[in-house]
Amino acid sequence: MDLLTTDLCDAHADKVRVVEPMFNSFGGRSSFHGRISTLKVFEDNSMVRTALESPGDDRVLVIDGGGSLRRALVGDQLAALGVKNGWVGVVVYGCIRDTRAIGEMNIGMFAIDTHPMKTIKRNVGEMDIPVTFGGVTFEPGNWLYADDDGVIVSNGALHQANLI
Repeated sequence: MDLLTTDLCDAHADKVRVVEPMFNSFGGRSSFHGRISTLKVFEDNSMVRTALESPGDDRVLVIDGGGSLRRALVGDQLAALGVKNGWVGVVVYGCIRDTRAIGEMNIGMFAIDTHPMKTIKRNVGEMDIPVTFGGVTFEPGNWLYADDDGVIVSNGALHQANLI
């Protein structure tokens, strides 16, 4: 079911937070929504692999990569893991690569930009903590909605009250 960010903003402006425009859509799914799981990493995607290897349960992985434009945090192999394990989308505050292959996969993939360089592996980062970028704090368990018009976040009130 497509939930349009514009319609959600019109009907529930007091219950959503809008992320500043900064993302490009690269996945085969241009519209997606789900509960948030978070990562905070910097130029190291070891924990991205760990997260996407786990059951997604229709969640969205929000990766705070510090906005780095020097390395790609997700490529086609990690995106394929996300599809295989039931993640509906990934939002990367940073870069991705292998966009042609990712564009053919049934996963939403938003990122600032692309970069061909892979990351270094140090197994450094934090999982399921609040992360902040784009003027919004992403709390694990909150809901994210993304489409061609942008990304919005809700604390779950829309779902709990059956407003959508």
